[in-house]
Amino acid sequence: MSEEAKWYVVHTYSGYENKVASTLEKTVENRNLQDVIQGVKVPTEIVTEIGENGVAKEVERKLYPGYVFIKMVYTDETWYVVRNIRGCTGFVGPSSKPVPLTIGEVVKMGVEGRSEEVFYSGGAQV
Repeated sequence: MSEEAKWYVVHTYSGYENKVASTLEKTVENRNLQDVIQGVKVPTEIVTEIGENGVAKEVERKLYPGYVFIKMVYTDETWYVVRNIRGCTGFVGPSSKPVPLTIGEVVKMGVEGRSEEVFYSGGAQV
């Protein structure tokens, strides 16, 4: 496959994010589409909530409720597979063709992290 996979965003019914993600992952596995649909994510964060009784507990919260992020090579087949997942209402972008996220948006939104290695060497202090 010559084209590189990019991250796309799909809108889901409220509360269906995890269901859409797991159904899509099963569909990809059953249809052997791992080479064109390479990742499915529902970005979350851990937050501490204080309950009515004053007890703090850590809770996992969705960063973008109603959205699922999919790393895929855009083709008619991948569009069809994703669009026909129950609970998925469509891609984010103009109706004719979904718009992939830029690398900057992917990193900023916490979908995929970038890591950089920095090597330090001892030297003279000033």
